[in-house]
Amino acid sequence: MNSGNTPPQSRPEDPGVPPTDKGKMALAAVLLLIPIVVLLWVPHYAKVEPTLLGFPFFFWYQFLWVFICSALTWTAYKLTLSARGKTTHKVGGDR
Repeated sequence: MNSGNTPPQSRPEDPGVPPTDKGKMALAAVLLLIPIVVLLWVPHYAKVEPTLLGFPFFFWYQFLWVFICSALTWTAYKLTLSARGKTTHKVGGDR
């Protein structure tokens, strides 16, 4: 138990935990940031033309990003799994 006056004891690395690939994790973070930055940049898409099936650009562009965000999130998820390597625990099981 730590009383607050002493630094916590460092634990030895768990030999069952593979190292994380920081490059893949950074790429996953960038993929998740792309839709945030693009959709917060409203002057880029705050216009009427070009229309698509009668819908102004403003609306169909945002709707298009629903699918783009899904693809980017899935890709970031797969990158994260790949960066962490194979785990020995079962999904939903106790760790």
